[in-house]
Parts: sequence; C-alpha cells; structure tokens
Amino acid sequence: MTSNNMTDPTPNDGRVESAENAIEMKEVEGKSQGQIVRSRFFRHKGAMTGLIVMVLIFVLALTSIGFPVFTDSWYISGWWPYGPNETNPIVNPGGTPTLTMPWSPEGFAIGPHPFGQDEIGHDIFARVMRGVQTSLLVMVVVGLVSTAVGVLVGALSGFFRGWADTALMRMTDLVITVPTIVIGAVLGKLFGGADPLPLAIALGAVTWTGLARLVRGDFLSLREREFVDAARVAGASNSRIIFKHILPNAIGVIIVSTTLLMSSAILLETALSYLGFGISFPNVSLGQLINEYQSSFNTRPWLFWWPGLFIIAIALCVNFIGDGLRDAFDPRQRRIPSARKMARAARRGEAEVQAHAS
Repeated sequence: MTSNNMTDPTPNDGRVESAENAIEMKEVEGKSQGQIVRSRFFRHKGAMTGLIVMVLIFVLALTSIGFPVFTDSWYISGWWPYGPNETNPIVNPGGTPTLTMPWSPEGFAIGPHPFGQDEIGHDIFARVMRGVQTSLLVMVVVGLVSTAVGVLVGALSGFFRGWADTALMRMTDLVITVPTIVIGAVLGKLFGGADPLPLAIALGAVTWTGLARLVRGDFLSLREREFVDAARVAGASNSRIIFKHILPNAIGVIIVSTTLLMSSAILLETALSYLGFGISFPNVSLGQLINEYQSSFNTRPWLFWWPGLFIIAIALCVNFIGDGLRDAFDPRQRRIPSARKMARAARRGEAEVQAHAS
C-alpha cells in the first residue's frame, strides 16, 4: 500500500484566503484608483527611502552653490561660499577633507572644505554639487524626451497595426541593433560640450526603444477591449480613443519604464563624460569628475570617492522609486498582511458565518 503525500485543502486554508481577501477589500474600499496607487506606493519602504534621499540630494545640490536660470547672466546664489571653478588656498596638507567624524580624536567638524580640495585648490564639494545638478538635468530631460518618443511610437504601432506597425517596429529594431554607448559617443561628439541640454535631448531621442515595445504590447491588448468598441460606436475619433481611453490604462507601464530610463540615463551620461564624449569644461558632471581625477586615485582618493558615491546613490534611489511604482500600479501585487491582522479578519469572518447560521 502506498501513501499519498499530497494533502487535501482544509477548511483552515479557506479561512486564510478569505481573511486575506477581507483585508485587501477593506484597504481598497471606497478609494479611487489614484488613491490606491498612492497608498501602495507610500507603504513601500524602499521607494519611500529612495524618494526621501533623492529629495535631499536635489535640495542640497540646488541650494548649496545656486544655479543659473535659463542663462548664466541670471544666477540664483546659494549658501556655499565657494564656486565649482574657483581656486582657493589649500587648507589641509594635500587638500585632504576638513570633515572629521564624531569618533575621530578631533570630534565632529565640517570645516571649510568637507570634501577636500584638488591640487590647484578647487573645492570638491562645490564641484560635486555642480556635477549632481548637471547629471540630474540630463536624467530628467532624457526621461521626458525618451518617454514622449516611446509612447508616441508604441501607441501608433499598437493601435493602427498593419503597415504602420511594421514600419515603426523595423525602425525600432534598427535603433536597438546599434549599442547605446556607441550611439551616445557619436551624439556626445556632435552635441556634447559645456551645455548639457543638447546632449540630453539627443540621448533621449535614441533611448526610447524599450518603452515603445512595452507600450505597443499594452495597446495591442487594450484596443480589443469592450470600452474601446463602445467609444468607436459612440463616434470617438482615433486620437480621442488613443489619448482619452487607452493611454490612461497604460500609464502604469509608462511611469515605471520612465523611472528606469532616467536611472539608465545618468549612468550613460556618466560613462560618456568619463570617456570624454560628454560634458566638458567649464561645466562639470559626475562622470567628468571621475575622468579628471582618476589619476589621483592612489594619492587623493577622496577626489574619486565623492562623485562615485553620488552616482551610486542617485541611481539606486531612482531604481527603488521605480520598484515602488511598479508594485503600486500592478494589481497582482498583494501585500502579505501581519499575523495579527489575519487573526482578526479570521475571527470576524467566523463571527459573520455564525451570525448568518443562527
């Protein structure tokens, strides 16, 4: 006689599933789709940590050394006394950072140059903050441009299908076949320089391919839904169906993909500037700082540490935010409730069953 290791479902399994459903229904009851998404996002600890750190970096970079508004002639000053291209007397021997930690013999102190100085007296904190400003600008512009192009190409391809789908997807395949770093190097040589905006727009015009394919897939499935047929019967135009009815249902994929594009953009700009094809003097970017100070890695390692630290921090924060947005927009993501909530929901369910039985 053989024994069967498989166990039949028990009534307890049904109570657990019922308790989970009850908790989920209570959390979304009476809320709009936007409120549900916000609630899920705010519960994501990694996303909230990334968002807080990202806001702190953004505020620090803008307020510390100031920033130009459209032109260099209109400049909003910051609270930091040194500029990124100013030369100052070297305070510590070798330009070592004046920042000391609480556990050091001197105790905690910031000093005039907390990130140190290079061999000619540049304040590294000011240069890193200007590099953060440049990298954030490139990240945002690339995200906006690539999202606009990717959504347009994917929407037209998925909605109209036929020859439009074939032509647009073959163009997308052509862009994909060329490595992004190669295209970026060519564009960096053409559009790179002191102004990061032309380079950011050019990079955004070639990094949309992945988003276009995702949007196309969503549009191919959504165009067959009943609400699209109802809109056609009501006399809605193709443009109204695309932008009013289908696009809002694909917004989750678009937002998540945009955050990933922005994370990739800052790494791409860093790589191009490090290779000499990106931002050039007198402007500053994080990748350019690593390229400029790579020869000082053994003698002045702090010149290399700080730009690399901010590159990693920004990329991780954007990825954490994107992960939280993906979980918030995906209805299949279910948060595992605590044991206390499960027990409370199970007791409530049993009480309701007994009340109906009586």
